[in-house]
Amino acid sequence: MVSKKIEKRVLTTYQCDRYGFMRPITLMNELQGLAGDHADELNVGRNVCEKQNIAWVITHMFIDIIDMPRANDKLVYSTWPSNTGAVRSERDFEVRDENGKLKIRAISQWVLIDLQSRRPVRISEYFPDWNGLPERVWERDFDKGIDFVPTKSHVMACRFDDIDINQHINNAVYAVWATESVGFEYRNQHNLRGMDIYFEHEINPNTPTIRIEVGFDGDNISRHKIMTEETEHAKVVCYWK
Repeated sequence: MVSKKIEKRVLTTYQCDRYGFMRPITLMNELQGLAGDHADELNVGRNVCEKQNIAWVITHMFIDIIDMPRANDKLVYSTWPSNTGAVRSERDFEVRDENGKLKIRAISQWVLIDLQSRRPVRISEYFPDWNGLPERVWERDFDKGIDFVPTKSHVMACRFDDIDINQHINNAVYAVWATESVGFEYRNQHNLRGMDIYFEHEINPNTPTIRIEVGFDGDNISRHKIMTEETEHAKVVCYWK
């Protein structure tokens, strides 16, 4: 029987922005790390997958920030696999304070792929006992995301430290590119309250620059396409207040 992965951590000052709020990349890294550790414990993690020439690839990450954690907050992180289909598996996350108040909830969708063909494979062929918990932290469909007309373009450099051990741009970096591309003045006047990330194609680590096409839906929603030349690698929707 699958059980939840629960960890307690204190949010440090170096994980926070100029106003003491958790940085988006901190949140992404914490959730990603927790998912990886739990997968290892359930014997479906990176080391087990590598031996079979397969890998879990994330396709969606939806994050709802009810109350962004601040420096020195004592937080309780939890994650668990939820719905599982033939080739897709979903994973839920919660971040609560020490008193049990929900601060952040998130849901994600993953696909198991063959590393040689880069094609999805049936989860049951490799992990026949894989299953999830019926509990859901958030009921949402994993849609394809809507298209939009960009109003500006922002160029970011691909840094050495953006590349992870899997030799591609780490998923957490996409959140940085999206939130930075709104501009310093906008970012300085708004607080992030949620993100929808639609992952489409990996980015080659040798790519020198990344272009982010940006559009705004009113004052509190920004939409982003992460591009290299004409290839769209991800869509991101940021919700602000």
